[in-house]
Amino acid sequence: MTPNDAPALLISPEWIAPVASGPDILVGHTVIVQADRITGVLPREAASQLHPEAMHQELPGHLLIPGLVNAHTHAAMALLQGAADDLPLERWLTERIWPMEGALMSEEFVHDGTILACHEMLMGGITTFNDMYFYPQACARAALSLGMRAVLGIVVIDFPTAYGSGPQDYLAKGLALRDAMRHEDLISFTLAPHAPYSVADAALTDVARLCAELQLPVHMHVHETEQEVAEHLERYGVRPLHRLERLGLLGPELIAVHAVHLNEAEMQLLARHGASVVHCPHSNLKLGSGIAPVARMLELGINLAIGTDGSASNNRLDLLQETRTASLLAKGASKDAAVFGAHRALRAATLDAARALGCADRIGSIEPGKQADLVSIDLATHSLQPIHDPISHLIFSAGRESVTNVWIAGQSVVVKRQMANARARDALADMRARKVMWHNRLGQFVPGSLQSGSALSRF
Repeated sequence: MTPNDAPALLISPEWIAPVASGPDILVGHTVIVQADRITGVLPREAASQLHPEAMHQELPGHLLIPGLVNAHTHAAMALLQGAADDLPLERWLTERIWPMEGALMSEEFVHDGTILACHEMLMGGITTFNDMYFYPQACARAALSLGMRAVLGIVVIDFPTAYGSGPQDYLAKGLALRDAMRHEDLISFTLAPHAPYSVADAALTDVARLCAELQLPVHMHVHETEQEVAEHLERYGVRPLHRLERLGLLGPELIAVHAVHLNEAEMQLLARHGASVVHCPHSNLKLGSGIAPVARMLELGINLAIGTDGSASNNRLDLLQETRTASLLAKGASKDAAVFGAHRALRAATLDAARALGCADRIGSIEPGKQADLVSIDLATHSLQPIHDPISHLIFSAGRESVTNVWIAGQSVVVKRQMANARARDALADMRARKVMWHNRLGQFVPGSLQSGSALSRF
């Protein structure tokens, strides 16, 4: 059965933000969903006439947007939320994160942390996340159990972990998983070398070769802190981006995460090569890393996406809040109130993020032929009145608590702020029982941690 032969669902909100060519906002229109696809965006009467027997979901007072795309996170680190607060990046890694991961890292850890993360992201309208972490098979299993779309990083790092012995082992395991999951429509892959400072030339050369052979994006932390750049210059004689260029890793496939400390020549280099940047403002602020030069990157035409980073360096997987902060920081840092406005910011959190991940042909906008990844936002509450521009309200006034319904590939995942399917509810119920165990295991690494399970929040 083709999508056009499948039973239709008609979704009729007050407003639609297509994030596509044409009007920024559609009023009085209906999105037609058949199987996993959007098959039409038509005036309501025309849609009803075309599909008179269809199920019709009316959403008065709601804005319908494409599913949000979290372009960079470490989902399993939801278990480390609040475990390493108020530390700069180097101490955050060496004193807290790496010791905890070294003691507790396992497939079980990644699965359980990803369950927590997926639940939080779905309830906030995130339908796709781009992950970089160990045991990607466990991340995939968790995401699929909640019906979520995941882009899994084939992680590469120089040092051994419980997951692998070194770069070649990591690559072999990741590529084998990619082959095993090639028929999973909700799962795709990137090559994910951790950072220039943690991956040697030989492994980065292998990544560049595989990128060219397999046409996979390369997802990598780049120029996150001044210290990282200075130490790289001392060690290699060049700044990180110039080394990546020398090794053949600068191109449209590169997803440069953070990119906080870039000079003018480096921004022009990224623009010339068509690379994407993922801006993670809350993580950069919380770790004291700095503020990325977003206004100039946008001026140069660099494709900009938004990411939350992981819960250990952000504490919230809230892409709407992240996007609001990104817009406000760009305005404040540039002293230009017109920079990175609401409409442009929404595109960064949807279509431009999908473009960075190499999947803009499937997700990121509300257009016929695309996967039906959709989110409805309730703008009818008193605190959000009056509404002059629904997209401005979405970015600057509403929050993830306004998300009511989420569809992924045409399937209802969240309905009226509740998880929709039994498999997801079972996974969450199982995680509730295990949360106390993880709290107690992690507490030994966190000064002042409460060891009592009664202190844990419910979800």
